[in-house]
Amino acid sequence: METKHAKLTYLGLPRSVYVIFFARVVNSMGNFVHPFMTLLLTSKGGMGEQTVGLFLLLSAVVQVPGSLLGGKLADKMGRKKIMITFMGLAALCLLPCAFMIDNKALFHYIPWLLILSSCFGSVAGPASGAMMNDLTLPENRQAAFSLLYMGMNAGTAIGSIVAGVLFNNFMKFLFIGDALTTLLSILLLALLVKETKPQDEELDQFLNERVDEKAEEGGLLKALLKRPALLVFASIDMLFSFVYAQTNFSLPLQTKAVFGEALGASYFGTFAMINCLEVIFLTTIITLLTRKIRAVYNVAIAGIFFAVGFGMLYFVESFWLFILSTVIWTVGEIINATNIGVYIANHTPVSHRGRFNSIIGIITGTGYAVSPYIMGSFIAGNNVTDVWPVIFVIAIIAAISMYLLGTYEKRRVKRLEAENILS
Repeated sequence: METKHAKLTYLGLPRSVYVIFFARVVNSMGNFVHPFMTLLLTSKGGMGEQTVGLFLLLSAVVQVPGSLLGGKLADKMGRKKIMITFMGLAALCLLPCAFMIDNKALFHYIPWLLILSSCFGSVAGPASGAMMNDLTLPENRQAAFSLLYMGMNAGTAIGSIVAGVLFNNFMKFLFIGDALTTLLSILLLALLVKETKPQDEELDQFLNERVDEKAEEGGLLKALLKRPALLVFASIDMLFSFVYAQTNFSLPLQTKAVFGEALGASYFGTFAMINCLEVIFLTTIITLLTRKIRAVYNVAIAGIFFAVGFGMLYFVESFWLFILSTVIWTVGEIINATNIGVYIANHTPVSHRGRFNSIIGIITGTGYAVSPYIMGSFIAGNNVTDVWPVIFVIAIIAAISMYLLGTYEKRRVKRLEAENILS
């Protein structure tokens, strides 16, 4: 019977969701550059960990104005045209890098082009999130978000293998492949997905149904202050993003330190592949197992898996224990990724979807942004393995905080229901 439910999990979703799924697969197949950015700048560019951490921080900082702009444009102009325009610009920034990678005189331009690409990509992000909110309902959001998440990782699983092979000898094709697959995914969106921005008359239906999504008047700040729980949720999730950022910073550095530079890149690609394959094969099962648990509690559970999976790296030197660690923290990643978007969508006013996706993304992304620089500075005065006890403590604190938020919301709902009965 459970197998039957598993087959039905992704049926009945809007057609555009399936198109976006295939676009995510294609785009992720070529997501070569950013996951390998740390190894690229340290191994090929000869930069120190702290310098690389600074570049990663700058790459994240420029996403703040980009995301704010993207949220505003998505609510005013529509989702589709913003996604197509700025995803295209992000891809075009990668092409010159292919011809600079072997030129020492030009190599120093590469980090800045990657930062510019990151900025353009951030403009498209809120529009993408708003489009998914437009296309789904509370009852099918977990399935839709998990499908897209699985598609992204299906593509990344293939891309990680290719990137691991290309990294040492054919670096220029990493940039070319990344750009071309992004442009192909844009073509799918342009031809097969319609604009989803709700018309004014459609906003009225949210006044009496889906109350937490009802339209709000006024600006972003006014609407946000009416949803304090969402702000608390985003602040706690910022800690999770701080923790998860180490998958692309401290983890490859430790892999290189333990296994050497040549094997380090290859093994890191292997861990990334295992992460993606686990997502592909377990996302549906985990979605089914957690579908009756409230999203906020699921995120708290994810924090426990993060704490164990990352915390054990303090003791790990064996290839197989690295794999076990990857398996554990990936379970946390799956639970986290398939529930965060659901919680945010269910608490976002339909009139402000682009802007809410923008500001919530900025809040949560702050952890990811500052994590490489902070931990890079930490590593400069310590061993890379000393990162993991710190990450363990942060993950535990975030998990407990998320559980307390869920308890508060549960009591609040019961109190409101009681007041309605009495009235």
